[in-house]
Order: sequence, then C-alpha cells, then structure tokens
Amino acid sequence: MNIPSWLYIVSIVSGIALASGISIYLVRKHDTKKVSYMMDALEDGEMNFRFRDNSSLNRALNRIRGIFARRNAVNEAASWSKLFRVMTHEIMNTVAPIASLSEALSQDDTLDVKAGLETISASSKDLIRFVESYRSVMKLSPPIRKAVMVDELMERVLKLNRSRLNEQGVTITYKSITPDLLVFIDESQIIQVLNNLIKNAVQAEANSIRISAELNSEDRTIISVTNNGKPVPLYQHDEIFVPFYTTKQNGTGIGLSLSRQIMTRHNGNLTLVQSDKNTTTFALMF
Repeated sequence: MNIPSWLYIVSIVSGIALASGISIYLVRKHDTKKVSYMMDALEDGEMNFRFRDNSSLNRALNRIRGIFARRNAVNEAASWSKLFRVMTHEIMNTVAPIASLSEALSQDDTLDVKAGLETISASSKDLIRFVESYRSVMKLSPPIRKAVMVDELMERVLKLNRSRLNEQGVTITYKSITPDLLVFIDESQIIQVLNNLIKNAVQAEANSIRISAELNSEDRTIISVTNNGKPVPLYQHDEIFVPFYTTKQNGTGIGLSLSRQIMTRHNGNLTLVQSDKNTTTFALMF
C-alpha cells in the first residue's frame, strides 16, 4: 500500500514537533530545578555553588550568584567594621581608666589606695561582664527544632509576661490574623527573642504592646511586635543590631543582635519595620 506523500510529510513534521516538545519540556523541567536549587541556596546564605557556563541560563544564574556574593561580602565587611568599632570603644573605655589610675597610684603616695583599688576592681568586673556578653553571642547553641503552633507559642509568651506587665501598667495583646499557623522552631530560643522585644518595649516606656501573626504574600510566617513607646532614632536603625551597641546606661547591647542571630539560624530574619512617634514595630520572619 502506497502512503500518500503528504501524509508521510505530516508524520515526519508531527514526529519532529513531538520530539521538540518533549525536549523543551525536559529542558525546562531541568532548568526549573536549577533555579529552585539556587533560590534555596541563596535563602540559606550559601554561595558555594556554580553552574557550568554552557548555556545562557547558567551564565545568568552564575551572574545572579555573583551579585549576591558581592553584596553579602560588602554587608559582612560593614558588620565586622561596626562590631570592631563598638568593641574597641567598649574596651578602651574600660581599660584606659584602669591604666591611668594604676599609674597614678604607683607614683602618688597621697592618693587613697583603697578607693583606687575599688575603682579598678569595678572597672575590671565591667570588662569581665563585656567578655561574658561576647561569649554568649559567639557560642549560641544550634536550634533544636520542632513543629509548634504559633497560637500556642504566643499563649506561653503572654503567660510568662502578662502578670508582670500588668503590675507595671502595661497591656499586652495577641491577634492571630492568619489562623492555624505552624512553624518549625526551637521554641525556647524564639520565646527568648519575643521576651527581649517585650522587655525593650517596656524600657522604651511603652504602655501597650500588640503582637500579631500572619502569612504574607510569599507564604512566610510573620510575627509582628508593636509598641507605643519612645521611637528608635533614625540614625540608630542600622546600629541597634550590632553586637554591644547600646544607648542604655546598664545595657549590654547584645539583646537585639542575639535575637537576630537566633532568627538567622532559623533561616529567618528580625527587622525593624518602622519606628515613629506613634508606634515601633519589629517583625520576626520565618
């Protein structure tokens, strides 16, 4: 039986089209996996990957990776610079008076040696406290995670703080904007973060603290902590997360930096969303 030439041509074209379609599907599926892999790596802050420069997509992905790597390097260098500046300031403020007073005591017999030694002892204890604070930041335990309902987490936080806050004339409330939220966290560490934000709000003379939880447009869980206390000055917005930076007389300057580290280890973030004369809001993003 002779096959018409037109049917033969249609069969060949259909076969080519089908093969091309399958090939495009497989390539796109493979490319989708590559993009997904890269996004997961970037979210975790991992830059130790590179695709072979054998396609325009791979070259574009490698370029994006390079942009993120350079940005992270700049941010890391800036963070270390701020840390060293604050540490140098703290250490010099403690050590300089000790050195000066020690020299004065050794050269002037009229000085009160006991009072001088008490001053040196107090300054030394301040330095020890600073070193202990540094150790607590550097030796943060890895999170031991489990599935936790956000509503139950907040119930524990309110139970821990409500009676004490009521005694201080501070109200604290929680609102679940998106119900039945589940997070995979180290519960004690996240409670530590929330307790620190609550404590900071009270120290800022807030009398109202409002906490809410919701799922944002990117399907990420957001816990917002809002207070009506004194705002964070604009020039301090980038400084408050630097270890040991503090404007409080007896503050250690590690609360917010430690809290951000905890959130980073949960593949999340802690940010200052806004701070003005009406409200100050911090957001925990998971």
